[in-house]
Amino acid sequence: MLRWLIGGGREPQGLAEKSSVQTVGEEQTQNPYTELLVLKGHQDIVRFLVQIDDCRFASAGDDGIVCLWNAQTGEKLFELHGHTHKITAIAPFSSSDAFEEKRHLIITASADRTVIVWDCTSGRQVQKVSCFHSTVKCLTVLQRLDVWLSGGSDLCVWNRKLDLLCKTSHLTDAVIFRLTDSNNESEGWNVLEVKRLVDHQDNILSLVSVNDLTFVTGSHVGELIVWDALDWTKQASECNFWDSSVHPDVQPEIKLSQSPNETSVQHLTSDEEYVFAAVGKGIYVYNLQMKCVIACQRTAHDSSVLHIEKLPNRQLISCSEDGSVRIWELREKQQLPAEPVPTGFFNMWGFGRANKQANQATKKMQENTPMYFLELVGDLIGHSSAVQMFLYFGELGLATCSADHLIILWKDGERESSLRSLTLFQKLAQNGDLQLKL
Repeated sequence: MLRWLIGGGREPQGLAEKSSVQTVGEEQTQNPYTELLVLKGHQDIVRFLVQIDDCRFASAGDDGIVCLWNAQTGEKLFELHGHTHKITAIAPFSSSDAFEEKRHLIITASADRTVIVWDCTSGRQVQKVSCFHSTVKCLTVLQRLDVWLSGGSDLCVWNRKLDLLCKTSHLTDAVIFRLTDSNNESEGWNVLEVKRLVDHQDNILSLVSVNDLTFVTGSHVGELIVWDALDWTKQASECNFWDSSVHPDVQPEIKLSQSPNETSVQHLTSDEEYVFAAVGKGIYVYNLQMKCVIACQRTAHDSSVLHIEKLPNRQLISCSEDGSVRIWELREKQQLPAEPVPTGFFNMWGFGRANKQANQATKKMQENTPMYFLELVGDLIGHSSAVQMFLYFGELGLATCSADHLIILWKDGERESSLRSLTLFQKLAQNGDLQLKL
C-alpha cells in the first residue's frame, strides 16, 4: 500500500516542545524534497534498507518480512516470507559466475538463527542455512573473493553456494582477521587473527573503511581513531567531541552529567577527505589530512543521531530517534582579520617581539586552516517515530525507514512535476488531442 502526499507531512509526536536545535524556515528554498510517497508493507519497526540496483531496494525489520520496492514508483515488487523472528542483518550479493547471467541476490539473517539467500528477480528463496548456534548480527560480502561472512558469537566464511569454508569462535574483543586461501586443497580457507584493537576505552560501535590504506572506528564513549590498514597502527584520534574549549564556536551546554548515548559514536561515513560522525545528538566533520574536527553541530537533533551520509554538493543528511531527517550544507566561514600587535610598555622589554611572532604564527595557522560550519538547509518531517536509516538514489530521491513501520520516498518536487507534465504531453499527443498552432 502506498500514499502520495505533497508537502512536509505531519509533525511527529513529541516534537512540539521547545529545543536548542537549529531550525529552518518554512520556505526551505534549498530543500528539493517537497513531495513524499508513503510505503506500507511492514507490521513492525523497519530497521534496514539496502540498495539492489539503480532503481530497486529492499527493506527489513522486526516483523521478519523482507520487501522489495521500486524506488521510482514506490511499487512493492515482492514480499518475502521465510524468517520466524526479527531480521538482524541484510546484505546485497550479486552472482559473478561467468557462465550464467548475473543475478541480484540478498542475504538476510534473523534472530531465529537462520540465514536465507533470496533472488531479487523472482522473489524466491534460493537457499537457507540453519546451523547457527546463536543469532547472526552482521553480514559482509567480499565480492572480489566471491565469499560472504557472518558474524555473531562466531565468524564464519561461506562461498556463494553456502558451503562453510572456515570459522573462528568466541569473539569477545575487536579483532582484525586475515582471510587466506591456501594453495593446498586439503587446507582450503583459513581465518587468522592479526591484531586486537585495544586502544579504545569502551566497545566499538561503528567502523568505516576510508580506502585501502585507512579505516576509522568510533566507540561507546565518543572516541574516534584513525587506523593504518597495512600495519594496523593508530594514525590519529579524536576524543574531545564534547569539549567546548576544543570547539569554541559551539555554545556550551550546562549539564550535571552525560548519559552514554550523548557521547556514543553511533555511525561513521567517509568520502576519503573527511570522516562524518554521528556522535550523540550531534554531527561532526573530521578532516583526515589535518587530523581535526573542522565543523560540527553538537545538537543537530533532539535525540541521538542514528545514521549520517554524504550527499553531492557538500551536503550531509542525518536522521534521528526524534523522527526527523535533516539536510546540512558544509560552508566555509568568512575569515576575520587578525588583531594588530599591541605596542607600548611590553615592547620596551622585548615582549612585543614575542607577541608579534606568536601573532604571526597564529595568523599563519588561521590562513592555512579554513574553518567551516554546518548550515541546516532542509528538514524532512514525515515519520512519527525514530528514523533508523536512509538510502540516497540520486535524482530518484531518498528512502527512509522508521519505527513507525513506514518507509517514505522523498522526491524532488520540481522534477516530479516536470515528469508528470511530460507524461501528460505524450499521452495527449498519442490520443491526437494535442493541436499545434503555427
